[in-house]
Amino acid sequence: MKKSFVICIVLVFLSLFIMTQREASATEFGGGAYQNGAECFMAGAIPPPGTYFLNYFVYYTADKFKIKDGEDFTKFDLKATADVLRLVHVTKHQIFGGFWGVQVLVPVVNVDVTMQPVSMAPKMSDNKFGLGDIVIDPFLLSWHSKNWHFATGLDIYIPTGAYDDKDQANPGRNYWTFEPIFGFTYIADSGFEVSSKFMYDFNTENDDTKYRSGQEFHFDYLVGYNFKPWGIGLSGYYYKQVTKDELDGNEVPGGGFKGEAFAIGPSVKYDYKNMTFNLKYQHEMSVENKPEGDKFWFKFVYAF
Repeated sequence: MKKSFVICIVLVFLSLFIMTQREASATEFGGGAYQNGAECFMAGAIPPPGTYFLNYFVYYTADKFKIKDGEDFTKFDLKATADVLRLVHVTKHQIFGGFWGVQVLVPVVNVDVTMQPVSMAPKMSDNKFGLGDIVIDPFLLSWHSKNWHFATGLDIYIPTGAYDDKDQANPGRNYWTFEPIFGFTYIADSGFEVSSKFMYDFNTENDDTKYRSGQEFHFDYLVGYNFKPWGIGLSGYYYKQVTKDELDGNEVPGGGFKGEAFAIGPSVKYDYKNMTFNLKYQHEMSVENKPEGDKFWFKFVYAF
């Protein structure tokens, strides 16, 4: 067993003990465990055996909270910044013909929010900074051919982030999320690329609020073109809450507060030696029961 693999396993288990990401985005408070839109180029292609470091930096701003079949918030302003450190190790061991790998993600989050649900209500403001909910995946599998790449796994969001049910802004969500994933990437010989990462979230109950967020289906996507060392395209995400939110075991008023959103925008990447740099912008639309805003991303990949 390689030394790098041992180091990666140790980091995964050490991460379980780090005690202080709520997405700036319907589920409880309109958020979700995953930062939608994080993946674009090669979204379904886990790298070949080796060790990789990835860094995702995202700035999200929204001045609307869209409520289905009702009035929007009189006052709403959200600014969220997250920096997510991701370590991936892919072994040479194969299961069902796919390479087995593991990963850990550690987010650092700053959330600044101001809300006023109706005109007569007092304005509420809050700001918090800290470590978010750590993510581990002990079972990544990936397959590769000349033009096609496939990947699957189970991301587990651990409620390690700071949380207080009296606060409007929290780095952590205070419940577990189990997220099966499946991704694919197709790259034609001409450089044309279609990539997507599909996810389905199962959320446990927030013990402090007795609120259980509904199950969520969502996917990131990219349609682009690669002309070495550059790549350009359109990327974004689609999000749809499948089941209703519950409070103390009962359906949340307003049809279960089920959220939906679509986002799209330009993306560009540059490959340099063993590194990749990716910039993208995403604008949200067709939003229900969630904030509606804009995301600015910078992603960095380093292969050891």
